Amino acid sequence: MIKTTLIIQGMSCGMCEAHINDVIRRNFVVKKVASSHKKKRAEIISEQELDAQKLKEVIGATGYAVESISTESYEKKHWFGK
Repeated sequence: MIKTTLIIQGMSCGMCEAHINDVIRRNFVVKKVASSHKKKRAEIISEQELDAQKLKEVIGATGYAVESISTESYEKKHWFGK
């Protein structure tokens, strides 16, 4: 699994977060996506690395600007209770 973190300029509310999440889900196969206008960030979990140029294009088409993209390996954390 891959965790992709985007720094995005232009988000100012919860609806902005929803727009970002929706456009990512419509254009990419992802397991999870979460955005925060306060942190100016979107985090995406996917099985494959995402096309950075396409991410910039589809998000840019909605009026937001991707400042940076970083990726790292992601392992789901398992919590085992007693």
